[in-house]
Amino acid sequence: MIEIVSPERCTGCNICVSACPTQVFEVVPGGIPRIARQSDCQTCFMCELYCPTDALYVAPVADHAVTVAEEGTEVRQWIGSYRRAVGWGKDRQPTAALDASFELLRRAH
Repeated sequence: MIEIVSPERCTGCNICVSACPTQVFEVVPGGIPRIARQSDCQTCFMCELYCPTDALYVAPVADHAVTVAEEGTEVRQWIGSYRRAVGWGKDRQPTAALDASFELLRRAH
């Protein structure tokens, strides 16, 4: 579930607002997007994936909110971690080539 929009990293581009299929975010004129409907988050990670500044943190827990504070050292490393893990962004190596799930389909036939 979406937990953090980092005011330090967010540029207010509102890409997350557009990327979210359930309209969890709300545009704030002159500010950064606000998490307006957190309980509607489907934990799809699309907002975090498309955020060009790694300003979002989506917790992998889908059924309830997880209270996290951005100030914590551990939490700071989580912000944008999904995007880093899949290799999206400047100077990152995409990880799609490492995915071997196609083997499951081949073995099933």
